[in-house]
Amino acid sequence: MLRGFYTAASGMIAQQRQQEALSNNIANANTPGYKSDQTALRAFPEILLQQTGSENIPTTRGLNLPIQNPIGTLNTGVYVHETIPNYVQGDIRETGITTDLALVNGTIPDETGSLFFTVQNDAGEERYTRNGNFTVDGQGFLVSNQGYYVLDQSGNPIQTNGMEFTVLPDGMLQTEGGNIQLGIAYTENANALVKEGNGLFSGEAAEIPAGTTFQIQQGALERSNVDTLQSMTQIMEAYRMFETNQRVLKAYDESMGKAVSEIGRLG
Repeated sequence: MLRGFYTAASGMIAQQRQQEALSNNIANANTPGYKSDQTALRAFPEILLQQTGSENIPTTRGLNLPIQNPIGTLNTGVYVHETIPNYVQGDIRETGITTDLALVNGTIPDETGSLFFTVQNDAGEERYTRNGNFTVDGQGFLVSNQGYYVLDQSGNPIQTNGMEFTVLPDGMLQTEGGNIQLGIAYTENANALVKEGNGLFSGEAAEIPAGTTFQIQQGALERSNVDTLQSMTQIMEAYRMFETNQRVLKAYDESMGKAVSEIGRLG
């Protein structure tokens, strides 16, 4: 019966973590470039139950042989194995703001590959993002809405000297001081990236393979790929599953109470 406690409790914890991920998705439904999280549930390893005993062999010395009879397997519940971002591109929304840039995927030969803008975090490390909600700071550098420097192809901050600049579809940024190529990073396996928050990802970048095409659309933003209606439905499903495990846990608790109070008194 104690195993039933653990099974029901693990189900409640798994559904709670799933609700947290879905709630975070809905909270970021209007965040540009946000990639929704998907939780993967996994069962704990199964336990093989066997009945142990002994068999009396009718010999002159009374030999007893140990025996084991398989009963079956027991599963002890589920847990959230990992949270995987969904890298499907969101819809493109025009804003008319010159500093807003949308990275529009074209042809990517590798199904697991993905393209990102490159920025520099507070520690001076290179990070990747799909959020093109940029602006220009007081020193004339192109920065993200968190204040991170947007990097060029050589990994240097981009100096625009103002809001008046043009970005061509190939990522070439034209200013009065010259042309600068936006730093576009490519990763062969987006699922290997680590989601850090604020729309940033860390990991290893690779050379953009031949046949990869993309466009930079100025005055537009990539919207979040969160399906709000689907997320709300999944939250309700997770809540119902949480309630079901809660009722099972309550039933086990009542059974244990009877075993302690009533069966013990009869003895």
